[in-house]
Amino acid sequence: MMSITTTAASSPLCPAPVSRGGRRRCVVRAQAGGEADKSVEIMRKFSEQYARRSSTFFCSDKSVTAVVIKGLADHKDTLGAPLCPCRHYDDKTAEAAQGFWNCPCVPMRERKECHCMLFLTPDNDFAGEDQVISLEEIKEATSKF
Repeated sequence: MMSITTTAASSPLCPAPVSRGGRRRCVVRAQAGGEADKSVEIMRKFSEQYARRSSTFFCSDKSVTAVVIKGLADHKDTLGAPLCPCRHYDDKTAEAAQGFWNCPCVPMRERKECHCMLFLTPDNDFAGEDQVISLEEIKEATSKF
């Protein structure tokens, strides 16, 4: 974590500095590189948590996991919901509003069937051993597209 010492009461960088030992200090948390990265990070954390909670695993080919998480984040940004990116929709907005294919979709919640191969049961031939993926892995895998 980075901190900046400032003498001004406030600044655009540090709107409400904290006083410690007679000096005003501002704690600045690094952002992931914009709103798109923020959405990817949110979906990454959701995916890791859901994999643990549902006792499922990411695909052994992490690029599959990365592309799906990026697609979910993109749909969250554009549609307001993490609509499954692996299906074709005539009307994405209507599908997102209905909720059936919003991640985790109904087939995943009811039968642990993930069309995207994001959440795989241990007996699936494509299941890896990981329930975690880093933001860097996602960026690297999706930078090619």
